[in-house]
Amino acid sequence: MNNRGYTLIELSVVVLLIGIMLLIAVPRVWDALLNDDLKAVTRRLINSACELRYESVREQTDHILHIDLGHPGFWSYPADTTAEKRSELRKGAFRFPEGVRIVDVRQADEARRTEGEALIRFFRQGYAAPTIVHLAKDDRAFTVILNPFLQAVTVYEKYVDFSFNEEERAAGL
Repeated sequence: MNNRGYTLIELSVVVLLIGIMLLIAVPRVWDALLNDDLKAVTRRLINSACELRYESVREQTDHILHIDLGHPGFWSYPADTTAEKRSELRKGAFRFPEGVRIVDVRQADEARRTEGEALIRFFRQGYAAPTIVHLAKDDRAFTVILNPFLQAVTVYEKYVDFSFNEEERAAGL
């Protein structure tokens, strides 16, 4: 008699091995997908930018997204906020997790900033100052581009250098 098939013991061993592999792999994949600090900071920056754009139009007031490159973080406020209130808002700034840093910030008609602070203005007419923010952690980088007139923010999962004017683009800068 030729019995083809698997015994209950063989099937049980295979199911046990698959269960052990899932037990080991799922937490690591879950952690990589949900607890990626660089992606979380990028999402937070994008959400803040979109929120400020809408808030500026709704309230008919220019708003500022204030980025601190030295102690990576950002906070926002209406453009007409007093210096005292800005100082108070700075204390409640969103600070980046350990290891996530701002590589540089570049705005149209300005030099690339690698230290200090950068201000991104969101105008009441619904547009923003064209800005590129490069974020990094370890050997990974993200590029966040705030388009001046589009309601969208462009994100690249790598360091992308970009020029604001036609002459620089033609020269490859």
